Order: sequence, then C-alpha cells, then structure tokens
Amino acid sequence: MGQKQFTIRKKVAGAGANSIIVIPKLLQGDLPKGTIVDIDIKIVEEVK
Repeated sequence: MGQKQFTIRKKVAGAGANSIIVIPKLLQGDLPKGTIVDIDIKIVEEVK
C-alpha cells in the first residue's frame, strides 16, 4: 500500500511546560494509536 499523506494547519497549544499539537479526530481511522508518522513543521505565522 502507498504512503498516505495529510496536510493540516494547527495552532500549537500549551499543556503545562509542554507545547502540543492535537491530531484531529477526523484522522483517527487513518492514525490509530501506535502508528508511526513523520512530522514536518512549517511555521506559517509566528507569535510576536
């Protein structure tokens, strides 16, 4: 099977001392727990 690819734009959220990116539930079927993914981060807009 070929590799699946998705593009999502997310705002980085805070969780204590960590910054997190939440994967939308819409992709839950394609990204079940334990799935290994490559994540490329492109900064679209920096907070000033």
